[in-house]
This record gives sequence, C-alpha cells and structure tokens, in this order.
Amino acid sequence: MLRTVKAKNARAKRFLKNREAKVHENPKNTLVVRGSTTSQVVSDALKDLYALKRPNAVYFSKKNEIKPFEDEEKLEFFSRKNDTAHLVVGTHSKKRPHNLTFVRMYNHTVLDMYEFGIENPKSMNSIPGPKCSLGLKPLMVFNGDRFESDEKCKSIKNFFLDFFNGEETSAINLAGLEHVISLTATPDDRILFRTYSIEMKKSGLKTPRVELAEMGPNYDLKMKRVNVPKLDMWKSAVRVPKEVKPKKAKNIEVDEMGDKYGRIHLGKQEIDKIQTRKMKGLRKRGPDDKEDAEEDTAAKKQKVDEEE
Repeated sequence: MLRTVKAKNARAKRFLKNREAKVHENPKNTLVVRGSTTSQVVSDALKDLYALKRPNAVYFSKKNEIKPFEDEEKLEFFSRKNDTAHLVVGTHSKKRPHNLTFVRMYNHTVLDMYEFGIENPKSMNSIPGPKCSLGLKPLMVFNGDRFESDEKCKSIKNFFLDFFNGEETSAINLAGLEHVISLTATPDDRILFRTYSIEMKKSGLKTPRVELAEMGPNYDLKMKRVNVPKLDMWKSAVRVPKEVKPKKAKNIEVDEMGDKYGRIHLGKQEIDKIQTRKMKGLRKRGPDDKEDAEEDTAAKKQKVDEEE
C-alpha cells in the first residue's frame, strides 16, 4: 500500500514538472475531438489528422457536446486536462456540413480558431501506396500570393506551421523526409490541402531522383469563421526568452538562407611602405642624390657647350 502511494506521488510530481514553464518547450500535443454529430467524411478526416500528428496527439473517439465558437470554456477545460496546445473539433450539421475547427491555445487559453468546410475529400485509406512513418515531421509547402498578402491567410499559414512543427531539431536528414504537405490558397477562399509521400529513386548520380506520390489525406477546405489572435496575447505568446536569444556578435550578420557574413575594419594603409618593383625612376631620392643629379646635369650641359 505504501509503495502504491509513493508511486502515485512520484507520477504526480513528474506530471506537474512536465507542465512547468520551460525555456525549451515540449512538443505540442493535439487533441482530436468528435462533436455531438459527425459525418463519415468528418470521422475519416479526424482519424487521418490523428495519424499525421502521432505520437503527439490524443484522439477522443466518443462524441462530445462541444461548440468551439460558442463555448470557449469547454475548449480550455479539455486543453488544460489533457495538456494540449492544439485542438481539432469535427462537427456536421445542415447549416455547416462536414466541419473542421482548428484551435490553438496559449497557456490553455484560446489564442485563435479557424473553421473549414471539407469538400472533395480523399481519405488516407482510399489512396493506395506507402504511408509515412510514425512521428516524422513533414515538409511544408505554401502556394499562392495570398499567404503573403492576405492577413487571414497569413494567420492560417502560421497556424499550420505550428500545428505540424513537431519536435525541434538542429539538423535535417534527407532520409527522414518521407512526406510533403502542400497548402494552396485560391481566390475563392479555399485552402487546397494535399499530402504526398516522397519517393527517392536511382538517378545514376550521387543525389537520388525525387518524385512525389499522392498519399492522402486530400481536401478542399472552404474557409468559414476565423478568430485571429488578439494583439496583446499574440505579443506575449511569441516572446522569446533571453536564454534562447542568440548572442549578437559584432559586425557579423546572417541572411535568410543561413549564410554568415562578417565585416572587417582595416587600419590606414601606408602606401609609402609597400614593397613595389625596384626601378631607378621610382627610387626615393635623398639630399645626396639631389646634389649628384645637379652635378650630372651641369656636366652634361658643359659637354654640350664644348661640342658646339
């Protein structure tokens, strides 16, 4: 009995310590929730998103009475209880058919929400072929000018980058890239969500030939309701701890591609002391050389006069 109590206390301490604020955060977990009414399209989409997010995901297979845009308290309760930073809620109704709502939390408080309607779905099981391994990060590709010009699409891009971020890594192994997630923003307020597996084939060279094969899931996500982050909460959420900020080196800059450039300050160049090709005409003359030159000039002049 005493051992059981000690084991429970130890688990509780580890649980609380895991939830403490850290300089380097744990991988963000995602809670996948079924609403009170769901369709087969929504159920398949939730299972596929759970498969892409594992092992950093929790799936609630039972139905829950939850309305994201009307009841934020329940979302915050689920987030706090399961220690998750993202939620995906699937619902279906006559007014809003085949609905997916993506929610992001900050300190277990709703930061932003994005509601999409699923159109032209293709589940992962309906597409034959190999699937990606468990726990690998995808390569994210964003197509369309709206991801750079439209504020709403900018927020959606930031959300999906955070959603599929996974564990922080310091290096990339080419063999560890197994799938690509492509998002295309169209002028009619749709996000074309496509997933491909990466196939590396022989090319006769050191670098392989890379081909993309449809893996799934694939959806046309129709944008509906959007709650972007509030400015004050966003500033607090993106604040970087001092311990993580890189120390700024003087006269050293790093560009967007990661190339490092340095600026070197040279002292004043003394050109007079530079070693040049020795030539009599360029030799520096002193006082004695000047007198000799005058004597030579006078001698030459006298010789010319005698000849005349």
